Amino acid sequence: MDARLNLLGNPAAGKFVRHLVSAGAVFADSALPAATQELVKIRASQINGCGGCLDMHTKDAIEAGETSLRLNLVAAWREAKVFTDAERAALELAEQGTRIADAAGGVPDEVWANAAKHYDEHQLTALVALIALINTFNRLNVITQQPAGDYRPGQFG
Repeated sequence: MDARLNLLGNPAAGKFVRHLVSAGAVFADSALPAATQELVKIRASQINGCGGCLDMHTKDAIEAGETSLRLNLVAAWREAKVFTDAERAALELAEQGTRIADAAGGVPDEVWANAAKHYDEHQLTALVALIALINTFNRLNVITQQPAGDYRPGQFG
């Protein structure tokens, strides 16, 4: 598949992507666990069908020490025994936040309350912003048909 736009070669698109990457750097230093961040990015990318983000975030997760068992079970997190209650709450919030258009009322209160049991206000802020950001990257990549498969961990920073 050929990309519709060269997001890094086009000056305007490249500038936009660099700003998104800079926004994402805020989370690297947050108290939200790095493993949770990758799981959330992977789950949203699965839902949105973003091959480029799945390629990147599964490889980054492996590079950070994530197990193939957990990565293979992200899509079936409800049935899998390998995720903590906090990770489950984050994955549920990620799903609901990604599927906002599917639910007339947005993210249900019980989903938010469950996440708030496991994460403090700063972590919730990082989690919500991360969900919004990965959905932005997913849409950008899916709309422009960015190919997947040749990402190398650390390639963009």
